[in-house]
Amino acid sequence: MSSPHAHDPADLLALWWSAYTKTDEHYDLLTLDERLAVIAPFGRTLPSPVLSHEPVMGADEMATEYARVFADQHPQSRLGLVAAACGADALTAAGWGGPANYDNDTAKFSAVVRDWERRFGARVVAVGFDTLHLSVVAPPMSAEGALLVAAEHFAFCPDNIWQGSRPHTLDAYAERIVGMNSWDFWWD
Repeated sequence: MSSPHAHDPADLLALWWSAYTKTDEHYDLLTLDERLAVIAPFGRTLPSPVLSHEPVMGADEMATEYARVFADQHPQSRLGLVAAACGADALTAAGWGGPANYDNDTAKFSAVVRDWERRFGARVVAVGFDTLHLSVVAPPMSAEGALLVAAEHFAFCPDNIWQGSRPHTLDAYAERIVGMNSWDFWWD
């Protein structure tokens, strides 16, 4: 496994977007028309990331509150402590392998989460075998901003769109994340 510091999050998202938007690939989950609908707003080119917000205040408090809610909803969950500078780095330090079906180098995913920590005040609240749960203190508040974040989420975890609720489009996913203070990811 590499270091999260060795990766540029924007480059990773663009690389993953390019791989997941190939229309000549065969995916059992979606028809060609459904795959084209996913990427319709942007085509084969990932849009530029949402501009960084001002320094995010209250991110740790938001994470604490979301952790309480998460623990109430998932009473079987257990606390884990990892020696790391931030939650994003803890993913790599712990050797988490959630997105292994897509990439075995967790540090790449840590690099993206670290960028979201900076831009949106995201905090790692829970991880599972193939899940990641983040609290977000500064989510996108407009449809336009949410669509850009939805594109990042698709590049980061295409299963959120491919296997999520129908219709399988970035627009539909973006509608669900406007103002949402938690982002959940699941890799098949």
